[in-house]
Amino acid sequence: MKKITAVACGILIVIFSISIFAMNVYFSRALAQETLYWGSRGNEVRLLQETLKRWGYYDGPIDSVYGGGTFTAVKEFQRKNGLAVDGVVGPQTAKALGLRIDGNKPDTGKTKYTSGNKGISRNDDITLLAKAITGEARGEPYIGQVAVGAVILNRVKSPTFPNTIAGVIYQPGAFTAVSDGQINLAPADSCLKAARDSLNGWDPTYGSLYYWNPATATSKWIWSRKVSVKIGKHWFGN
Repeated sequence: MKKITAVACGILIVIFSISIFAMNVYFSRALAQETLYWGSRGNEVRLLQETLKRWGYYDGPIDSVYGGGTFTAVKEFQRKNGLAVDGVVGPQTAKALGLRIDGNKPDTGKTKYTSGNKGISRNDDITLLAKAITGEARGEPYIGQVAVGAVILNRVKSPTFPNTIAGVIYQPGAFTAVSDGQINLAPADSCLKAARDSLNGWDPTYGSLYYWNPATATSKWIWSRKVSVKIGKHWFGN
């Protein structure tokens, strides 16, 4: 009996040791990458919770504490957006959320689109951008709608494209929604929100200038583009 008890205790000690080791690896990795993880506290966590709540992933309190509810919400966001599902807000997850790693402040990118930026007339451009997103991506997941808006804005910044949102959208042959008239549809609510998020700097495409649907793309040239990310039915790249 004593021998059995000793063996059982030994097994429990081994299991406990493995658990401690796994937790150390988990938290060490998070700390090394300057990420947010279960147990983090502060303004960065508050911004994370606000973002997750705004996008419908989190329904808990905005208490600046990274607990079970925040952890679950992060994993759900990662799962739905093709990211590694580990509950840790590392570089890729932070970028997809529009958060910065260095202090995890909102990621506005190199250029935040405000009324003072070249090519941007805020109210009119929100509506036009939302119409383009509606025509091009209203059936896509929300992050995919933001991504289409981001591509348009990336083109505005690029010297190889027109330097206004209207110029980019109405460039001949650039967007199917213009060619087939869907640009004239009333913008969907989610697309208006996506337009605002992309104008505020969220770019889940990592700077892409192009996107295409591999199931319907007929241009041979587009297949020479390097793919940066795949979101919904669209591939994004340069």
